[in-house]
Amino acid sequence: MFRSTGVVGLMTLLSRVLGLVRDIFFARLFGTFPIMDAFFVAFKIPNSFRRFFAEGAFSRAFIPVLSDYKENQDQADIQELIDRTSGTLGAILFAITVVGIIAAPVIILIFAPGFFVDQVASDMENRYDLAVAMLRFTFPYLLFISLTAFAGAILNTNKQFWATAFTPVILNLVLIIAAGWIAPSASNPGLVLAMAVLVAGVLQLLFLLPFVQRIGQLPKPKWGWQNSGVRKVIKLMIPSIIGSSAAQVNLLFNTLIASFLAAGSISWIYYSDRLLEFPVGVFGVALSTVVLPNLSSKSAGQNQAQFRSIVQWGIRIALLVSVPAATGLYILSGPLIATIFLGGNFNIHDLYMTQYSLMAYAFGLIGLSMVLILASAYYAKQNTKTPVKFGLIAMATNASLSILFVTTLVLTNSPYPHMGLSLAFSCSALLNALLLFRGLIREREIKVDREEVAFLIRIVVATGAMVMLLVIFNPELPVWLEQSLAGRITHLMRLIPSAVLVYVLALFCLGVRARDIRVQTNPEPL
Repeated sequence: MFRSTGVVGLMTLLSRVLGLVRDIFFARLFGTFPIMDAFFVAFKIPNSFRRFFAEGAFSRAFIPVLSDYKENQDQADIQELIDRTSGTLGAILFAITVVGIIAAPVIILIFAPGFFVDQVASDMENRYDLAVAMLRFTFPYLLFISLTAFAGAILNTNKQFWATAFTPVILNLVLIIAAGWIAPSASNPGLVLAMAVLVAGVLQLLFLLPFVQRIGQLPKPKWGWQNSGVRKVIKLMIPSIIGSSAAQVNLLFNTLIASFLAAGSISWIYYSDRLLEFPVGVFGVALSTVVLPNLSSKSAGQNQAQFRSIVQWGIRIALLVSVPAATGLYILSGPLIATIFLGGNFNIHDLYMTQYSLMAYAFGLIGLSMVLILASAYYAKQNTKTPVKFGLIAMATNASLSILFVTTLVLTNSPYPHMGLSLAFSCSALLNALLLFRGLIREREIKVDREEVAFLIRIVVATGAMVMLLVIFNPELPVWLEQSLAGRITHLMRLIPSAVLVYVLALFCLGVRARDIRVQTNPEPL
Protein backbone atom coordinates (compact mmCIF):
# COMPACT_ATOMS: atom_id res chain seq x y z
CA MET A 1 0.00 0.00 0.00
CA PHE A 2 2.92 2.34 0.69
CA ARG A 3 4.35 1.52 -2.72
CA SER A 4 1.03 2.04 -4.49
CA THR A 5 0.43 5.30 -2.62
CA GLY A 6 3.91 6.43 -3.60
CA VAL A 7 3.28 5.66 -7.28
CA VAL A 8 -0.05 7.50 -7.29
CA GLY A 9 1.48 10.34 -5.28
CA LEU A 10 4.36 10.68 -7.75
CA MET A 11 2.02 10.83 -10.74
CA THR A 12 -0.22 13.27 -8.91
CA LEU A 13 2.78 15.38 -7.94
CA LEU A 14 3.74 15.62 -11.62
CA SER A 15 0.17 16.62 -12.43
CA ARG A 16 0.04 19.23 -9.66
CA VAL A 17 3.37 20.74 -10.69
CA LEU A 18 2.13 21.07 -14.25
CA GLY A 19 -1.12 22.43 -12.84
CA LEU A 20 0.84 25.16 -11.10
CA VAL A 21 2.67 25.91 -14.36
CA ARG A 22 -0.74 26.13 -16.05
CA ASP A 23 -2.01 28.52 -13.39
CA ILE A 24 1.14 30.64 -13.67
CA PHE A 25 0.31 31.08 -17.36
CA PHE A 26 -3.28 31.95 -16.42
CA ALA A 27 -2.24 34.46 -13.75
CA ARG A 28 0.54 36.23 -15.60
CA LEU A 29 -1.11 36.36 -19.02
CA PHE A 30 -4.70 37.05 -18.01
CA GLY A 31 -4.52 38.00 -14.30
CA THR A 32 -7.96 38.48 -12.75
CA PHE A 33 -9.57 39.96 -15.86
CA PRO A 34 -13.32 39.31 -16.35
CA ILE A 35 -12.46 36.71 -18.98
CA MET A 36 -10.73 34.57 -16.33
CA ASP A 37 -13.63 34.90 -13.89
CA ALA A 38 -15.86 33.63 -16.70
CA PHE A 39 -13.51 30.79 -17.66
CA PHE A 40 -13.03 29.61 -14.08
CA VAL A 41 -16.80 29.35 -13.65
CA ALA A 42 -17.26 27.58 -17.00
CA PHE A 43 -14.48 25.14 -16.12
CA LYS A 44 -15.43 24.68 -12.46
CA ILE A 45 -18.99 23.55 -13.23
CA PRO A 46 -18.16 20.38 -15.25
CA ASN A 47 -14.98 19.83 -13.24
CA SER A 48 -16.91 19.87 -9.95
CA PHE A 49 -19.59 17.58 -11.37
CA ARG A 50 -16.77 15.30 -12.50
CA ARG A 51 -15.31 15.19 -9.01
CA PHE A 52 -18.44 14.25 -7.15
CA PHE A 53 -20.24 12.38 -9.95
CA ALA A 54 -17.49 10.41 -11.70
CA GLU A 55 -14.45 10.26 -9.44
CA GLY A 56 -16.54 10.66 -6.30
CA ALA A 57 -19.95 9.02 -6.27
CA PHE A 58 -19.46 6.66 -9.21
CA SER A 59 -16.02 5.36 -8.20
CA ARG A 60 -17.11 4.90 -4.60
CA ALA A 61 -20.16 2.93 -5.74
CA PHE A 62 -18.61 0.96 -8.62
CA ILE A 63 -15.31 -0.14 -7.04
CA PRO A 64 -16.92 -1.94 -4.04
CA VAL A 65 -19.40 -3.71 -6.36
CA LEU A 66 -16.68 -4.70 -8.83
CA SER A 67 -14.48 -5.88 -5.93
CA ASP A 68 -17.39 -8.00 -4.68
CA TYR A 69 -17.78 -9.53 -8.15
CA LYS A 70 -14.04 -10.28 -8.30
CA GLU A 71 -14.27 -12.11 -4.97
CA ASN A 72 -17.50 -14.03 -5.58
CA GLN A 73 -18.31 -14.19 -9.33
CA ASP A 74 -16.66 -15.65 -12.43
CA GLN A 75 -14.97 -13.69 -15.22
CA ALA A 76 -18.05 -13.74 -17.47
CA ASP A 77 -20.15 -12.04 -14.76
CA ILE A 78 -17.42 -9.47 -14.15
CA GLN A 79 -17.26 -8.56 -17.85
CA GLU A 80 -21.06 -8.41 -18.04
CA LEU A 81 -21.09 -5.92 -15.16
CA ILE A 82 -18.44 -3.78 -16.89
CA ASP A 83 -20.27 -3.87 -20.24
CA ARG A 84 -23.68 -3.05 -18.79
CA THR A 85 -22.32 -0.32 -16.52
CA SER A 86 -20.38 1.36 -19.35
CA GLY A 87 -23.40 1.37 -21.66
CA THR A 88 -25.78 2.71 -19.02
CA LEU A 89 -23.33 5.29 -17.72
CA GLY A 90 -22.44 6.46 -21.24
CA ALA A 91 -26.08 6.88 -22.29
CA ILE A 92 -26.99 8.84 -19.16
CA LEU A 93 -23.93 11.06 -19.46
CA PHE A 94 -24.63 11.76 -23.13
CA ALA A 95 -28.15 12.90 -22.28
CA ILE A 96 -26.86 15.10 -19.44
CA THR A 97 -24.25 16.61 -21.77
CA VAL A 98 -26.84 17.54 -24.40
CA VAL A 99 -29.04 19.16 -21.75
CA GLY A 100 -26.02 21.00 -20.32
CA ILE A 101 -25.08 22.48 -23.71
CA ILE A 102 -28.62 23.62 -24.45
CA ALA A 103 -29.25 24.96 -20.95
CA ALA A 104 -25.88 26.73 -20.59
CA PRO A 105 -27.49 30.19 -20.05
CA VAL A 106 -29.64 28.82 -17.24
CA ILE A 107 -26.74 26.92 -15.64
CA ILE A 108 -24.53 30.03 -15.53
CA LEU A 109 -27.46 32.00 -14.12
CA ILE A 110 -27.80 29.39 -11.35
CA PHE A 111 -24.12 29.04 -10.45
CA ALA A 112 -22.95 32.64 -11.07
CA PRO A 113 -26.04 34.89 -10.91
CA GLY A 114 -23.85 37.90 -10.19
CA PHE A 115 -22.57 37.67 -13.77
CA PHE A 116 -26.02 38.44 -15.11
CA VAL A 117 -25.84 41.99 -13.82
CA ASP A 118 -22.18 42.39 -14.66
CA GLN A 119 -20.90 45.59 -16.18
CA VAL A 120 -19.79 45.44 -19.81
CA ALA A 121 -16.15 44.49 -20.01
CA SER A 122 -13.51 46.11 -22.20
CA ASP A 123 -14.11 43.61 -25.00
CA MET A 124 -17.83 44.58 -25.11
CA GLU A 125 -18.88 41.24 -23.66
CA ASN A 126 -19.86 40.79 -20.01
CA ARG A 127 -18.86 37.87 -17.82
CA TYR A 128 -22.26 36.22 -18.24
CA ASP A 129 -22.06 36.03 -22.06
CA LEU A 130 -18.44 34.90 -21.89
CA ALA A 131 -19.22 32.14 -19.38
CA VAL A 132 -22.21 30.86 -21.39
CA ALA A 133 -20.13 30.62 -24.58
CA MET A 134 -17.32 28.84 -22.77
CA LEU A 135 -19.60 26.41 -20.92
CA ARG A 136 -20.92 25.06 -24.21
CA PHE A 137 -17.39 23.80 -24.91
CA THR A 138 -16.40 22.79 -21.38
CA PHE A 139 -19.58 20.94 -20.38
CA PRO A 140 -18.95 17.96 -22.74
CA TYR A 141 -15.72 17.46 -20.78
CA LEU A 142 -17.97 15.86 -18.14
CA LEU A 143 -18.89 13.03 -20.55
CA PHE A 144 -15.32 12.14 -21.50
CA ILE A 145 -13.75 12.57 -18.06
CA SER A 146 -16.51 10.47 -16.46
CA LEU A 147 -15.81 7.64 -18.89
CA THR A 148 -12.13 8.13 -18.10
CA ALA A 149 -12.97 7.73 -14.40
CA PHE A 150 -14.89 4.56 -15.23
CA ALA A 151 -11.85 3.12 -17.00
CA GLY A 152 -9.69 4.23 -14.09
CA ALA A 153 -11.99 2.49 -11.59
CA ILE A 154 -11.49 -0.79 -13.48
CA LEU A 155 -7.71 -0.37 -13.37
CA ASN A 156 -7.68 0.65 -9.68
CA THR A 157 -9.77 -2.38 -8.72
CA ASN A 158 -7.10 -4.49 -10.41
CA LYS A 159 -4.46 -2.65 -8.31
CA GLN A 160 -3.08 -0.81 -11.36
CA PHE A 161 -2.90 2.83 -10.32
CA TRP A 162 -0.26 4.75 -12.24
CA ALA A 163 -2.04 5.22 -15.57
CA THR A 164 -5.18 6.58 -13.90
CA ALA A 165 -3.11 8.94 -11.76
CA PHE A 166 -1.27 10.16 -14.88
CA THR A 167 -4.37 11.29 -16.81
CA PRO A 168 -4.58 14.77 -15.19
CA VAL A 169 -1.12 15.44 -16.62
CA ILE A 170 -2.69 15.36 -20.08
CA LEU A 171 -5.24 18.02 -19.12
CA ASN A 172 -2.56 20.31 -17.75
CA LEU A 173 -0.29 19.88 -20.77
CA VAL A 174 -3.11 20.71 -23.18
CA LEU A 175 -4.11 23.81 -21.17
CA ILE A 176 -0.48 24.97 -20.91
CA ILE A 177 -0.11 24.77 -24.68
CA ALA A 178 -3.43 26.55 -25.21
CA ALA A 179 -2.76 29.29 -22.65
CA GLY A 180 0.87 29.88 -23.54
CA TRP A 181 0.92 29.66 -27.32
CA ILE A 182 -2.59 29.79 -28.80
CA ALA A 183 -4.87 31.89 -26.58
CA PRO A 184 -2.72 35.06 -26.35
CA SER A 185 -2.99 35.68 -30.11
CA ALA A 186 -6.66 34.64 -30.40
CA SER A 187 -9.52 37.13 -30.68
CA ASN A 188 -11.32 35.30 -27.86
CA PRO A 189 -8.71 33.60 -25.65
CA GLY A 190 -11.39 32.34 -23.26
CA LEU A 191 -12.97 30.19 -25.96
CA VAL A 192 -9.56 28.77 -26.83
CA LEU A 193 -9.11 27.65 -23.23
CA ALA A 194 -12.63 26.19 -23.18
CA MET A 195 -11.98 24.21 -26.37
CA ALA A 196 -8.70 22.97 -24.88
CA VAL A 197 -10.61 21.51 -21.92
CA LEU A 198 -12.79 19.49 -24.29
CA VAL A 199 -9.79 18.24 -26.30
CA ALA A 200 -8.06 17.20 -23.08
CA GLY A 201 -11.09 15.15 -22.01
CA VAL A 202 -11.03 13.17 -25.25
CA LEU A 203 -7.29 12.55 -25.01
CA GLN A 204 -7.53 11.37 -21.39
CA LEU A 205 -10.09 8.72 -22.30
CA LEU A 206 -8.10 7.54 -25.31
CA PHE A 207 -4.98 7.26 -23.14
CA LEU A 208 -6.57 4.82 -20.66
CA LEU A 209 -8.35 2.49 -23.08
CA PRO A 210 -5.22 0.50 -24.10
CA PHE A 211 -4.45 -0.21 -20.43
CA VAL A 212 -7.97 -1.52 -19.84
CA GLN A 213 -7.68 -3.66 -22.96
CA ARG A 214 -4.36 -5.08 -21.71
CA ILE A 215 -6.03 -6.57 -18.62
CA GLY A 216 -8.81 -8.02 -20.79
CA GLN A 217 -11.66 -5.88 -19.44
CA LEU A 218 -12.26 -3.41 -22.26
CA PRO A 219 -15.98 -2.52 -22.08
CA LYS A 220 -18.41 -3.43 -24.85
CA PRO A 221 -21.15 -0.95 -23.95
CA LYS A 222 -24.66 -2.37 -23.48
CA TRP A 223 -27.73 -0.82 -21.95
CA GLY A 224 -28.19 -2.47 -18.57
CA TRP A 225 -30.73 -0.63 -16.44
CA GLN A 226 -32.26 -3.94 -15.32
CA ASN A 227 -28.94 -5.65 -14.62
CA SER A 228 -28.64 -6.49 -10.91
CA GLY A 229 -25.05 -5.26 -10.69
CA VAL A 230 -25.84 -1.98 -12.44
CA ARG A 231 -28.86 -1.41 -10.23
CA LYS A 232 -26.70 -2.02 -7.18
CA VAL A 233 -24.16 0.54 -8.43
CA ILE A 234 -26.95 3.06 -9.07
CA LYS A 235 -28.50 2.36 -5.66
CA LEU A 236 -25.19 3.08 -3.97
CA MET A 237 -24.34 5.96 -6.27
CA ILE A 238 -27.42 8.15 -5.93
CA PRO A 239 -27.04 8.89 -2.21
CA SER A 240 -23.24 8.94 -2.38
CA ILE A 241 -23.44 11.84 -4.86
CA ILE A 242 -24.34 13.95 -1.85
CA GLY A 243 -22.02 12.20 0.57
CA SER A 244 -18.93 12.48 -1.62
CA SER A 245 -19.64 15.92 -3.03
CA ALA A 246 -19.90 18.14 0.03
CA ALA A 247 -16.59 19.87 -0.70
CA GLN A 248 -17.41 20.45 -4.38
CA VAL A 249 -20.93 21.71 -3.69
CA ASN A 250 -19.47 24.06 -1.10
CA LEU A 251 -16.98 25.40 -3.66
CA LEU A 252 -19.77 25.93 -6.19
CA PHE A 253 -21.88 27.71 -3.59
CA ASN A 254 -18.93 29.93 -2.75
CA THR A 255 -18.52 30.72 -6.45
CA LEU A 256 -22.18 31.74 -6.56
CA ILE A 257 -21.71 34.22 -3.70
CA ALA A 258 -18.36 35.43 -5.06
CA SER A 259 -20.05 36.35 -8.36
CA PHE A 260 -21.76 39.19 -6.46
CA LEU A 261 -18.52 40.48 -4.96
CA ALA A 262 -15.83 42.62 -6.58
CA ALA A 263 -14.56 41.56 -9.98
CA GLY A 264 -11.59 39.28 -9.44
CA SER A 265 -13.04 37.57 -6.34
CA ILE A 266 -13.64 34.32 -8.20
CA SER A 267 -10.09 34.38 -9.56
CA TRP A 268 -8.59 35.09 -6.11
CA ILE A 269 -10.50 32.14 -4.67
CA TYR A 270 -9.48 29.96 -7.62
CA TYR A 271 -5.75 30.64 -7.26
CA SER A 272 -5.81 30.04 -3.50
CA ASP A 273 -7.84 26.88 -3.99
CA ARG A 274 -5.24 25.64 -6.47
CA LEU A 275 -2.51 25.88 -3.83
CA LEU A 276 -4.79 24.09 -1.35
CA GLU A 277 -5.45 21.35 -3.91
CA PHE A 278 -1.74 20.70 -4.35
CA PRO A 279 -1.16 18.82 -1.06
CA VAL A 280 -4.72 17.42 -1.11
CA GLY A 281 -4.09 15.88 -4.53
CA VAL A 282 -0.55 14.66 -3.93
CA PHE A 283 -1.26 13.06 -0.56
CA GLY A 284 -4.99 12.92 0.23
CA VAL A 285 -6.31 11.80 -3.14
CA ALA A 286 -3.38 9.45 -3.71
CA LEU A 287 -3.97 7.85 -0.31
CA SER A 288 -7.73 7.45 -0.78
CA THR A 289 -7.21 6.08 -4.32
CA VAL A 290 -5.19 3.21 -2.86
CA VAL A 291 -7.22 2.77 0.33
CA LEU A 292 -10.69 2.36 -1.24
CA PRO A 293 -9.94 -0.75 -3.40
CA ASN A 294 -8.05 -2.36 -0.51
CA LEU A 295 -10.85 -1.64 1.96
CA SER A 296 -13.44 -2.91 -0.54
CA SER A 297 -11.46 -6.12 -1.01
CA LYS A 298 -11.19 -6.70 2.76
CA SER A 299 -14.87 -5.95 3.26
CA ALA A 300 -15.91 -8.33 0.46
CA GLY A 301 -13.67 -11.01 1.99
CA GLN A 302 -15.14 -10.45 5.46
CA ASN A 303 -11.68 -9.64 6.86
CA GLN A 304 -12.87 -7.11 9.43
CA ALA A 305 -9.71 -6.95 11.53
CA GLN A 306 -7.58 -6.09 8.50
CA PHE A 307 -10.24 -3.64 7.33
CA ARG A 308 -10.01 -1.73 10.61
CA SER A 309 -6.22 -1.79 10.51
CA ILE A 310 -6.18 -0.17 7.05
CA VAL A 311 -8.60 2.56 8.17
CA GLN A 312 -6.45 3.28 11.22
CA TRP A 313 -3.35 3.37 9.01
CA GLY A 314 -4.99 5.80 6.58
CA ILE A 315 -5.99 8.15 9.42
CA ARG A 316 -2.46 8.20 10.81
CA ILE A 317 -0.90 8.93 7.42
CA ALA A 318 -3.48 11.66 6.69
CA LEU A 319 -2.76 13.41 10.00
CA LEU A 320 0.98 12.93 9.65
CA VAL A 321 0.96 14.89 6.39
CA SER A 322 -2.02 17.25 6.58
CA VAL A 323 -1.34 18.89 9.96
CA PRO A 324 2.16 20.24 9.09
CA ALA A 325 1.12 20.91 5.48
CA ALA A 326 -1.84 23.05 6.59
CA THR A 327 0.32 24.94 9.07
CA GLY A 328 3.05 25.55 6.51
CA LEU A 329 0.51 26.66 3.93
CA TYR A 330 -0.86 29.23 6.38
CA ILE A 331 2.52 30.68 7.33
CA LEU A 332 3.98 30.67 3.81
CA SER A 333 0.81 31.75 1.98
CA GLY A 334 2.19 35.15 0.97
CA PRO A 335 5.65 33.95 -0.15
CA LEU A 336 4.14 31.06 -2.12
CA ILE A 337 1.70 33.28 -4.01
CA ALA A 338 4.37 35.94 -4.62
CA THR A 339 6.76 33.33 -6.00
CA ILE A 340 4.27 31.40 -8.12
CA PHE A 341 1.76 33.92 -9.43
CA LEU A 342 3.04 37.50 -9.00
CA GLY A 343 3.97 39.16 -12.27
CA GLY A 344 2.44 40.21 -15.55
CA ASN A 345 -1.27 40.94 -15.07
CA PHE A 346 -1.28 39.48 -11.53
CA ASN A 347 -0.40 42.48 -9.36
CA ILE A 348 0.32 43.25 -5.69
CA HIS A 349 -3.38 43.80 -4.92
CA ASP A 350 -4.19 40.36 -6.38
CA LEU A 351 -1.39 38.91 -4.24
CA TYR A 352 -2.82 40.18 -0.97
CA MET A 353 -6.39 39.25 -1.87
CA THR A 354 -5.33 35.70 -2.78
CA GLN A 355 -3.21 35.43 0.38
CA TYR A 356 -6.18 36.21 2.64
CA SER A 357 -8.20 33.53 0.90
CA LEU A 358 -5.43 30.93 1.15
CA MET A 359 -4.85 31.60 4.85
CA ALA A 360 -8.54 30.94 5.50
CA TYR A 361 -8.46 27.81 3.34
CA ALA A 362 -5.31 26.35 4.91
CA PHE A 363 -6.72 24.41 7.84
CA GLY A 364 -9.51 23.02 5.70
CA LEU A 365 -6.73 20.84 4.29
CA ILE A 366 -6.86 18.69 7.43
CA GLY A 367 -10.61 18.20 7.09
CA LEU A 368 -10.43 17.41 3.37
CA SER A 369 -7.66 14.84 3.84
CA MET A 370 -9.50 13.12 6.67
CA VAL A 371 -12.81 13.05 4.76
CA LEU A 372 -11.15 11.28 1.83
CA ILE A 373 -10.01 8.46 4.14
CA LEU A 374 -12.97 8.28 6.50
CA ALA A 375 -15.61 8.35 3.75
CA SER A 376 -13.82 5.49 1.97
CA ALA A 377 -14.43 3.29 5.02
CA TYR A 378 -18.18 3.80 4.69
CA TYR A 379 -18.29 3.33 0.92
CA ALA A 380 -16.15 0.18 1.05
CA LYS A 381 -18.87 -1.35 3.23
CA GLN A 382 -21.51 -0.04 0.79
CA ASN A 383 -22.87 2.28 3.47
CA THR A 384 -23.88 5.44 1.62
CA LYS A 385 -26.54 6.76 3.99
CA THR A 386 -24.18 7.92 6.73
CA PRO A 387 -21.86 10.01 4.49
CA VAL A 388 -24.98 11.49 2.87
CA LYS A 389 -26.32 12.65 6.21
CA PHE A 390 -23.02 14.16 7.25
CA GLY A 391 -22.47 15.67 3.80
CA LEU A 392 -25.81 17.48 4.02
CA ILE A 393 -24.91 18.84 7.45
CA ALA A 394 -21.56 20.05 6.09
CA MET A 395 -23.20 21.74 3.09
CA ALA A 396 -25.78 23.48 5.28
CA THR A 397 -23.01 24.63 7.60
CA ASN A 398 -20.95 25.99 4.70
CA ALA A 399 -23.93 27.86 3.25
CA SER A 400 -24.88 29.39 6.60
CA LEU A 401 -21.35 30.36 7.55
CA SER A 402 -20.60 31.74 4.06
CA ILE A 403 -23.55 34.10 4.25
CA LEU A 404 -22.74 35.02 7.85
CA PHE A 405 -19.02 35.64 7.31
CA VAL A 406 -19.36 37.50 3.99
CA THR A 407 -22.23 39.67 5.27
CA THR A 408 -20.24 40.55 8.39
CA LEU A 409 -17.15 41.45 6.37
CA VAL A 410 -19.16 43.54 3.90
CA LEU A 411 -21.00 45.43 6.67
CA THR A 412 -17.69 46.17 8.41
CA ASN A 413 -16.26 47.51 5.11
CA SER A 414 -13.60 44.80 4.99
CA PRO A 415 -11.46 44.95 1.83
CA TYR A 416 -11.46 41.15 1.57
CA PRO A 417 -15.02 39.80 2.05
CA HIS A 418 -14.21 36.81 -0.18
CA MET A 419 -12.07 35.48 2.68
CA GLY A 420 -15.30 34.64 4.49
CA LEU A 421 -16.08 32.06 1.80
CA SER A 422 -12.75 30.29 2.30
CA LEU A 423 -13.15 30.32 6.08
CA ALA A 424 -16.66 28.84 5.84
CA PHE A 425 -15.36 26.11 3.52
CA SER A 426 -12.62 25.14 6.00
CA CYS A 427 -15.06 25.02 8.92
CA SER A 428 -17.49 22.78 7.02
CA ALA A 429 -14.69 20.42 5.89
CA LEU A 430 -13.48 20.00 9.47
CA LEU A 431 -17.03 19.43 10.69
CA ASN A 432 -17.62 16.77 8.02
CA ALA A 433 -14.42 14.96 9.05
CA LEU A 434 -15.39 15.12 12.72
CA LEU A 435 -18.83 13.65 12.06
CA LEU A 436 -17.43 10.82 9.93
CA PHE A 437 -14.79 10.09 12.56
CA ARG A 438 -17.32 9.97 15.37
CA GLY A 439 -19.53 7.67 13.31
CA LEU A 440 -16.71 5.17 12.75
CA ILE A 441 -15.94 5.16 16.47
CA ARG A 442 -19.58 4.37 17.24
CA GLU A 443 -19.55 1.56 14.68
CA ARG A 444 -16.34 0.22 16.26
CA GLU A 445 -14.43 0.51 13.00
CA ILE A 446 -11.70 2.63 14.62
CA LYS A 447 -10.50 3.15 18.14
CA VAL A 448 -9.17 6.12 20.04
CA ASP A 449 -6.88 4.87 22.78
CA ARG A 450 -3.86 6.23 24.59
CA GLU A 451 -1.57 5.17 21.73
CA GLU A 452 -3.55 7.10 19.11
CA VAL A 453 -3.76 10.22 21.28
CA ALA A 454 -0.01 10.05 21.93
CA PHE A 455 0.63 9.78 18.18
CA LEU A 456 -1.45 12.91 17.52
CA ILE A 457 0.31 14.83 20.30
CA ARG A 458 3.67 13.96 18.74
CA ILE A 459 2.49 15.32 15.39
CA VAL A 460 1.35 18.57 17.02
CA VAL A 461 4.61 19.00 18.95
CA ALA A 462 6.71 18.26 15.85
CA THR A 463 4.61 20.76 13.88
CA GLY A 464 5.31 23.30 16.62
CA ALA A 465 9.04 22.79 16.11
CA MET A 466 8.55 23.36 12.39
CA VAL A 467 6.59 26.55 13.11
CA MET A 468 9.44 27.92 15.21
CA LEU A 469 11.82 27.49 12.28
CA LEU A 470 9.40 29.16 9.85
CA VAL A 471 8.72 32.08 12.20
CA ILE A 472 12.44 32.72 12.71
CA PHE A 473 13.61 32.40 9.11
CA ASN A 474 10.53 33.54 7.16
CA PRO A 475 10.79 37.32 6.58
CA GLU A 476 7.81 39.66 6.30
CA LEU A 477 6.02 39.72 2.95
CA PRO A 478 7.39 43.17 1.91
CA VAL A 479 10.90 41.70 2.23
CA TRP A 480 9.91 38.85 -0.08
CA LEU A 481 8.57 41.36 -2.61
CA GLU A 482 11.90 43.19 -2.69
CA GLN A 483 13.62 40.02 -3.91
CA SER A 484 13.84 38.92 -7.51
CA LEU A 485 11.92 35.87 -8.67
CA ALA A 486 15.11 33.83 -8.55
CA GLY A 487 15.72 35.04 -5.00
CA ARG A 488 12.23 34.04 -3.88
CA ILE A 489 12.59 30.60 -5.42
CA THR A 490 16.00 30.08 -3.81
CA HIS A 491 14.71 31.17 -0.41
CA LEU A 492 11.69 28.84 -0.61
CA MET A 493 13.86 25.94 -1.79
CA ARG A 494 15.91 26.37 1.38
CA LEU A 495 13.05 27.12 3.75
CA ILE A 496 10.57 24.36 2.85
CA PRO A 497 13.03 21.41 2.89
CA SER A 498 14.48 22.74 6.16
CA ALA A 499 10.99 22.86 7.67
CA VAL A 500 10.28 19.30 6.51
CA LEU A 501 13.60 18.10 7.92
CA VAL A 502 12.92 19.73 11.30
CA TYR A 503 9.45 18.14 11.37
CA VAL A 504 10.79 14.65 10.58
CA LEU A 505 13.67 14.94 13.07
CA ALA A 506 11.27 16.15 15.75
CA LEU A 507 9.03 13.14 15.12
CA PHE A 508 12.02 10.83 15.42
CA CYS A 509 13.14 12.46 18.67
CA LEU A 510 9.60 12.06 20.00
CA GLY A 511 9.75 8.33 19.35
CA VAL A 512 7.83 7.95 16.06
CA ARG A 513 9.19 5.04 14.03
CA ALA A 514 8.32 3.29 10.77
CA ARG A 515 6.40 0.61 12.66
CA ASP A 516 3.97 3.30 13.86
CA ILE A 517 2.79 3.98 10.30
CA ARG A 518 2.48 0.44 8.97
CA VAL A 519 -0.66 -1.59 8.45
CA GLN A 520 -0.73 -4.33 11.06
CA THR A 521 -0.49 -7.76 9.44
CA ASN A 522 -2.17 -9.52 12.37
CA PRO A 523 -4.30 -6.87 14.06
CA GLU A 524 -6.17 -7.65 17.24
CA PRO A 525 -9.97 -7.49 16.98
CA LEU A 526 -11.73 -4.60 18.70
